[in-house]
Amino acid sequence: MPTFVHLADERDAEKIRKNGIKSRKNFGVYCMPVIQNFYLSHQWLRELKRDGTKSIVGVYFKMPSAEMVFAGRYGQRHRHITAGEAIKEIMALDDALGYELIVDRKIEAKEIVGIKHLPQTLGWRYMPDSHNKKPCSCEYCLKGTIKGRRTFNRLDSEE
Repeated sequence: MPTFVHLADERDAEKIRKNGIKSRKNFGVYCMPVIQNFYLSHQWLRELKRDGTKSIVGVYFKMPSAEMVFAGRYGQRHRHITAGEAIKEIMALDDALGYELIVDRKIEAKEIVGIKHLPQTLGWRYMPDSHNKKPCSCEYCLKGTIKGRRTFNRLDSEE
């Protein structure tokens, strides 16, 4: 059985250990397979921290490779395939940044094999390969982000 990682707020770690990972209404549980490329498995960490979460932990769980998941890149159409097929697809891609898996059910506490503290500087922000690309400067996109007003003023003055 392959191992998967779900990134969660450290403050929720004990609840998750006790009760499992609840599927958010109409969203499912987002995860990535644990593969040899540590960065790729944990690529979403910095993007998830943009909402103001101070510390994120990795919740590791096992799931059968025959289980159906939704797989694809963020912002693109996802396919309903087995977890094993999704892992093969990730391994075959030249650039798997932005890829995600969504499990359409709750992850039970008995499926969780561990919760680990992670380096908090892993991954990309905004989108993969976002360096040298300006973020969207509209107030809606920057609302509630860390230093959003400063970024808005800087981008607004450059135009």
